[in-house]
Amino acid sequence: MSTAPDAAPPRRRRLRLGVLATALTAVLALLCCVGGAGAFFLTELGNEERDGQANGGCKVGRAVDITGQMPRFAEYGEGQLRNAAVIIKVGQDLKLPARGWVIALATAMQESALRNLANSTVPASLGLPHEGVGSDHDSLGLFQQRPGWGSVEQRMTPSYAAGKFYDKMIQVPNWEQQPLTVVAQRVQVSAFPDAYAKHEELAGKIVDALAGGAARTVRIAGRTVCDAARNAHIAASGWTAPLPGGIVSRFRTAERPSHNGVDLAADKRTPIHAAASGRVLVARCDPDHSGRRDCDRDGWPGKGGCGWFVDILHAGGYITRYCHMIERPHVVPGQMVAAGQVIGLSGTSGNSSGPHLHFEVHVDSDRSSNGAINPVQFMRERGAPLSGAE
Repeated sequence: MSTAPDAAPPRRRRLRLGVLATALTAVLALLCCVGGAGAFFLTELGNEERDGQANGGCKVGRAVDITGQMPRFAEYGEGQLRNAAVIIKVGQDLKLPARGWVIALATAMQESALRNLANSTVPASLGLPHEGVGSDHDSLGLFQQRPGWGSVEQRMTPSYAAGKFYDKMIQVPNWEQQPLTVVAQRVQVSAFPDAYAKHEELAGKIVDALAGGAARTVRIAGRTVCDAARNAHIAASGWTAPLPGGIVSRFRTAERPSHNGVDLAADKRTPIHAAASGRVLVARCDPDHSGRRDCDRDGWPGKGGCGWFVDILHAGGYITRYCHMIERPHVVPGQMVAAGQVIGLSGTSGNSSGPHLHFEVHVDSDRSSNGAINPVQFMRERGAPLSGAE
């Protein structure tokens, strides 16, 4: 447990009764971060649910139906979602893992807003079925492909365009582990290489809605499984659990309402993985209540501070925080990291009574306690559940 690190830029399990419950409570009290209600302020800090985004199960192997009823998303109409279904179906027919479908969708969302676009400078395209007219060079279709990708008619055919995208995507080395924006840019060679990342979150939700929660799947040893993204295996959503240890202290309990994250059991020097790709905001020693920055030694309850810690900003304005590392983090501010990359080693620096990882998730790019949300539900919805969570 820790006090929360310094200020940011703008913005059940079911237990048995009796002796077991008493013993477990005692263990949690020893392992978790302690410090009381005031302990979780950093030492230098003083929607409507849409049908398509409702939580559902994860079903491996569910084929997308391109002719059936489409889910509802505020951002896209039925025709655009049907194009999304075509993109997913092509990926399924090619037997590509769901991570590829998410990458392809996010790319088409950026290139055409999931519309099959003709082009005012390509007269032949205007006589073919289309859902809008663009004017970017001689680019056509869902992926805004230029003449080298195929004929006018081919590029204006969604299934063909998706297939060509996938053909080039799988040629990117280690594409399943690379950040989405890196893979998309290697295929598209866009003038705006960082623009794809912002669509990853919604692309995953669309894949979930159209393909039975497939963004929560991960390929392990050649098999596709649900809700098992840990040990640097990356779910199709782009997320993974930071380490495999189970939860020993939960988010904002009645006893500790200012505990803005969860504590995960870990021996000293257990590798900590970035939960998703992103940019490092902070990587340093958090001062304790006395202003000391002595994170190279074990901490203790009441000391204050997060110890050695890292904050990472992800697409969608999400921030993840990793506290109590044993030594200086393996990353530096401004560095881009990939999902699953080792960013440091677990320890017990700062306000801590034993080795573990304190893990937080924040929304709206808000590093303060106001932005903190329960990591348990958040990670479960992305196919990277934290061990010990129901």
